[in-house]
Amino acid sequence: MSVGNEPSEILEQRLFYKGRKFDYEVVKLRLPNGIEGHWECVRHPGGALAVPVTNDGKFVLVKQYRFTVKGRLLEFPAGTVESHEDPAETIKREIEEETGYRAGKWQDLGKFILAPGYSDEYIYAYLAQDLEKLANPPQQDEDEDIEVVLMSAEELEAAILAGEPIDAKSICSFYMARAILNQND
Repeated sequence: MSVGNEPSEILEQRLFYKGRKFDYEVVKLRLPNGIEGHWECVRHPGGALAVPVTNDGKFVLVKQYRFTVKGRLLEFPAGTVESHEDPAETIKREIEEETGYRAGKWQDLGKFILAPGYSDEYIYAYLAQDLEKLANPPQQDEDEDIEVVLMSAEELEAAILAGEPIDAKSICSFYMARAILNQND
């Protein structure tokens, strides 16, 4: 399936908020079908995510407090791509900071749009293998509250199917990685 490339016409664009991690704008558009309207958009530089797998087949996740949902979510390590970084650099830093592991083998899983109804954010996903536990891991960012969790593929899939609080980017990336891991078995 291909998506049409007809551009919309920007009639007006206003930046309402310029933040540390994203911007918020309202855009008046004329769609390719002639309809005009206002759309709100979160402009985001993108995120990078790792699906780390230990040598004994355990997935390394983080249980992280997220103020937006007022609770902890189970997620794969991830971070915002800085303006000067390639997503592969971003995730190599983030996996060490968030989990205390370094990966010796990386495989690109691809990229996907996170929430196209209101954001232009892409997630760049990677499979991280040949993990080494760092003796002196870097400090976590001071605004993070993270606990490292190891789970088998079966445990993680059961948690997903039971509706445990797991974010969508992690669920999507788990199945992308699992398809590759199953090919290698």
